[in-house]
Amino acid sequence: MLEVLDTGQGIPPDLVPRIFEPFFTTKPEGKGTGLGLAVVYGIVTAHGGTVQCVSTPGEGTRFRMTFPVAVG
Repeated sequence: MLEVLDTGQGIPPDLVPRIFEPFFTTKPEGKGTGLGLAVVYGIVTAHGGTVQCVSTPGEGTRFRMTFPVAVG
């Protein structure tokens, strides 16, 4: 498991379901492509993992990525 946390402005609850969509962004035109989280989601899930987002407006956001255990 890998967690990334911040204490930023958080993500409004109505937007959380869309954050992994390619080209979805809340930034003004020309300031972001909306591909970052879509790429992360694609890489993690392609390796059998999961990505979860928990966000509280005004407090911050936590992304939790889980990966399968490799037995070698």
